[in-house]
Amino acid sequence: MKPGDNPEEKSTLFVSSHFMMVMSYTILTIALVAESFVMDWDKWVIVPMVFGLLGVWYMHLFRLGAGKMRLWLCVCFMMGEFFYYGTHETSTFDLAPVMCLVMCLCALTGMHSLVTMCQVTYYLTMIYALAGLIKNGSFFDPLTVSRSMLHFVIVTMTGWIARKIIDRWRELFDQSREEIDLLNDSAKRLSDLIANVSHEIRTPINAILGLCSMSISEEKDAKKLENLHSIRDAGRRIGRQINDILDYSEIDRKDLVNNREDYMLSSVLNDLVNELDPVRKREIELVIDVEATIPSVMNTDVGKLKKILYHLIANGLKYTNEGGVYVHLSSARQDYGINLLIEVRDTGIGMDKEQLERICDSFYKADSGRNRSTGGLGLGMMIVHGFVRSLGGFMIVDSTPGEGTIVRVSIPNRVIDDSECMSVTEREGISLGAYLHFEKYPNPHVREYYNSMLKNIVTGLKLPLHRVDNADSLKALIDSKKFTHLFTAAEEYNSAPELMQELAKNVIVTVIANPGEIDLPAGSRVRILPKPFYCFPIVGILNSRSDREMDEEGAVTFPGARVLVVDDEPMNLIVTRGLLSRYGMNVTTCGSGPEAVKLARDNEYDVILMDHMMPVMDGVEAMKLIRTEQAKGKVHVPIIAFTANSVSSAREMFRKAGFDDFVGKPVERVELEHVLKRVLPASLVSYENARKEPEIIHEQPVIIIHDRPAVPSGASRPAVDIKQAQKPETPEPEVDIRPLELWEPVVEKKQPDPDEPGLGEEVKAVLKRLEDLGVDTEKGKGYCKGDTEFYMMILNQYVSESSEKKRVLQEALENNDMNSYSIQAHAIKSTSKMIGAMKLSETARLLEEASNNNDRAYVDANHPVMLAGYEKVIEAIGHDAAASTDPAGVTVEEEDGYDVLEFAPADSNGEGGE
Repeated sequence: MKPGDNPEEKSTLFVSSHFMMVMSYTILTIALVAESFVMDWDKWVIVPMVFGLLGVWYMHLFRLGAGKMRLWLCVCFMMGEFFYYGTHETSTFDLAPVMCLVMCLCALTGMHSLVTMCQVTYYLTMIYALAGLIKNGSFFDPLTVSRSMLHFVIVTMTGWIARKIIDRWRELFDQSREEIDLLNDSAKRLSDLIANVSHEIRTPINAILGLCSMSISEEKDAKKLENLHSIRDAGRRIGRQINDILDYSEIDRKDLVNNREDYMLSSVLNDLVNELDPVRKREIELVIDVEATIPSVMNTDVGKLKKILYHLIANGLKYTNEGGVYVHLSSARQDYGINLLIEVRDTGIGMDKEQLERICDSFYKADSGRNRSTGGLGLGMMIVHGFVRSLGGFMIVDSTPGEGTIVRVSIPNRVIDDSECMSVTEREGISLGAYLHFEKYPNPHVREYYNSMLKNIVTGLKLPLHRVDNADSLKALIDSKKFTHLFTAAEEYNSAPELMQELAKNVIVTVIANPGEIDLPAGSRVRILPKPFYCFPIVGILNSRSDREMDEEGAVTFPGARVLVVDDEPMNLIVTRGLLSRYGMNVTTCGSGPEAVKLARDNEYDVILMDHMMPVMDGVEAMKLIRTEQAKGKVHVPIIAFTANSVSSAREMFRKAGFDDFVGKPVERVELEHVLKRVLPASLVSYENARKEPEIIHEQPVIIIHDRPAVPSGASRPAVDIKQAQKPETPEPEVDIRPLELWEPVVEKKQPDPDEPGLGEEVKAVLKRLEDLGVDTEKGKGYCKGDTEFYMMILNQYVSESSEKKRVLQEALENNDMNSYSIQAHAIKSTSKMIGAMKLSETARLLEEASNNNDRAYVDANHPVMLAGYEKVIEAIGHDAAASTDPAGVTVEEEDGYDVLEFAPADSNGEGGE
């Protein structure tokens, strides 16, 4: 109800009485027109009566003017016709019953004034009629006198009763309104209590989950591990239910706010599949069928879209005991963009008509017997219904008991990029084969689901597919067709594992399977694609390169390529510098956006790697300033987004922002090589034999520039003389192991890749302690291209910067500065992932997201958990890492206030040179 609106006018009684008044006026007009013809009264009056009736209906249908004004107009027209009716002698004693009926109608409007106007109109009309009788000399008849007096009394009493009814009705209305306001206030306070309690419960639950995850990573006893996993799963379930309660309370209070943003369907489905994994039953087939005609980038509230999909699919899985759940996504073009059409079918227990009518009620679950077996709060469909309405869409549910349920949802989306959501980059030369035996599924609906999905993938990608359903047919097909890719399932693979392994030597063989369904031999090139089987992972495999192609092409280097790496995290700079220097590149690094803009203005680079999330000036702003400077000189240097936010939609978003491409952190070698080969000119790309280590070009300098301590007022910063720095005249046999953030701009030559026959005891001890903590040291060394010495250097840097990170985190909490906290959590996330501390990295990621959302309760509950894990990793690294990272052949020279660090080239034995 809007401010200023009369609540009486909004009542159902008021609206219905208005309609009844218009209908009564219509009946009176029609009767009066008919009587005019029958009694041969004046015909000219018919014209204004008809126009008045049409005008009243027009105002009523189109709601013109205020409600009371329309009522007054209608009653005035009725009173005019009533007076005309009473001016005829034959109607004198019919006036009272007609007017009593009209006053009863007016009483329903709750307006005293209309009743009074009816009485006054009757008195005037009756007096006029009696005057006519007196004039004719017939009034003084006793019967006429008594009838007239009786009619006056009846109308007067009817008016008094009508006003009493209105008074009583208003009294009851006011009383009901107070009770309604009280109930609404109680409901609001109860909803607030539910929301507050849910928030308060979520805080300790998050702490329990965090501590439980830490205990799982440390526990070795199998029985205790099983119990800890049970606790964690129960905690996650409570967390999901609390989120459902919070969503319900927002819907119930009508506090929903839509946060619309651009998104890619591939990213939404990737996140959704991961969220559904804990509730997905392995014996139930989940089939996700996406039509390629859906636009690649759309705009809506992504959070609500994910929850709509999650609840629909989770409900289908929950109430399906055998068969499967089929999710079909398509689109329908509209003037504003598209309607995203979601259809979720299941082969579950279904619902009857009564259950369907109540399916969107709060806390309703369709069957009490089902409640005992499935659990849940009964909020899923209510949340879906509320979110769909909030986004401007609609939902239709159809179900048959014992045969399953179909839910159809339509959600309006704006189109940002109209290109198809899935495509193959190099369609030419791809030939698909499939060894899939769908007849193994006893439920015919599941076979239909898989056939439909496979058809849409092939149609959408515009690629031919040859499918067989047994090993003999596969062998015959191999003899007649040459495939680049073969897709199969676990049962089909296990029927002919030797054949699959042989095929994988020349073909990309992908097995769609649940965890543990197949056991691959060591060194196998067969790829495993986790279920559910849907289009986007398939597209990723088709766009990837085979191991054989990588072998034939050989290792790649980029000798002489000049690269600027921008990152506020010193450890990221060390890792990236080490990786890029092994490709023979000239590497310049800096730690801030403003410094990057200055370097790009004063120097020439072939490519720039720009971190996205930096304080003061983020990567997007720095990139745009560099682009502005480049436009003045009419040059274009490729700028690559360099970030840990490596979701599937990131590449497209960064390209829209103006970047040339995207590389995730920690850097994956294959991805880095692919992007560099794409953006660098062919003259800077060199291929070598894949079975040999790339030759390190030691003559190329690696320039490291980082933010420096402040220079005293009036002092100037001398320029770096690169030529002089390359050949220091008085090298000293010392190593600078200060944290990178304290370094001055230096010029550094590449460190040789050590040829280490074995690991020292100190290194082994560090690696052992880390592995006992659950740190994946092999993954960490993988980011360092397998160089253990380099990895130990990274560990040393990780420890050296930890004190500063903890200090900044603590200050951010004390000052309630969630932005600073987010930046530091982001840094811990990426550096921890870089050394292989994946659990700690995930904890930091969740804290980063919580601080970005200003969720202080979550941060307070989980900050100690992250800090405890951080301390354990630092303690495990200890001082042994620092003692084991002295690189041979490193010299330090002080030159004009700058540290010049040079790595001497290695000789043929791998020894450091002078």
